[in-house]
Amino acid sequence: MRAAVLTGPGAVEVAGDWPEPECGPDDVVVAVRAVGVCGSDLAVVDGKRAVPGLPWALGHEAIGDIVRVGGNVAPGRLGERVAVEPNFPCLTCPACAAGRTAVCPNRRILGINEPGALRERLTVPARFAWTAPPGLADEDLVCVEPLAVALAAVSRAGLTAGERCLVVGAGAQGLLVCLAARALGAVPFVVDPHEGRLATAAELGAAAMPPGADFPVVFETSGVPVALETAVERCGPDGRIVLIGQSAVPARLSTFAVVQRRLTLLGCLIYDHPADFAAAVARAAELRPGRILRGRFPLERAGDAFAQARKLPGKTWITLEEPSR
Repeated sequence: MRAAVLTGPGAVEVAGDWPEPECGPDDVVVAVRAVGVCGSDLAVVDGKRAVPGLPWALGHEAIGDIVRVGGNVAPGRLGERVAVEPNFPCLTCPACAAGRTAVCPNRRILGINEPGALRERLTVPARFAWTAPPGLADEDLVCVEPLAVALAAVSRAGLTAGERCLVVGAGAQGLLVCLAARALGAVPFVVDPHEGRLATAAELGAAAMPPGADFPVVFETSGVPVALETAVERCGPDGRIVLIGQSAVPARLSTFAVVQRRLTLLGCLIYDHPADFAAAVARAAELRPGRILRGRFPLERAGDAFAQARKLPGKTWITLEEPSR
């Protein structure tokens, strides 16, 4: 079967001989409809995030249809349209037992430590294949996974209705944080050097950052080291800075500013299973996260999709044609 694979730093190709997936007793096989492109995928393509070996199947934000079920899975799940939760915690370690599955040390991650989702068929543990609500468009379903990240971050921040917040970075994740904050009744502002992204954020109800203003809550979504400086500079006294973006490059941080203004820095890694992902699935029809999609590419143009993901003012996604399933 076909798969979009990384063959070297920056080199994305479509392989036609990727092996067919096996199906364990607690698994389902999903015929993939579409996969969203995420910043962590771009880090893999750039060689900034290591993977076990090459060639490597890319992607993790998958949706599709269940075409095979394992022996322990209800046969009635055949044919279900699903969103894949691509982080598989072990559910047995102390972190998982405490409900903190995001920090499970045994977490399996599609596209990072397991081959990714950009292939025609994919094996998923059945409990991580979430049934799509009736009538939900593929455009919204393919954004459920990053929406779960945004909703978890807004919750971790303790953001409340009427509260002002600043979102640093209006890439796909920043746009979804704006959307989640607005839906909560908070007042999101955004800063980004890309005018097109600012325009997309405005469509979702966010305003451009006013000069000189500070905010009780700041979300840093880009992972660019200089963006942390902006986050600290714009966070008001007793404020909370929620860090979503990641970078291995050290960032400058003034402890004087953090201490004098009694700032709290919160790292926010993905979401916890199952509540956070369930919330994103349940709220997708209401929030319509597919509004952030801007570039759609067929599997054969996966390389272009990754290249354009850095340029377009919204999220890029890759679709697979029906006849090839």
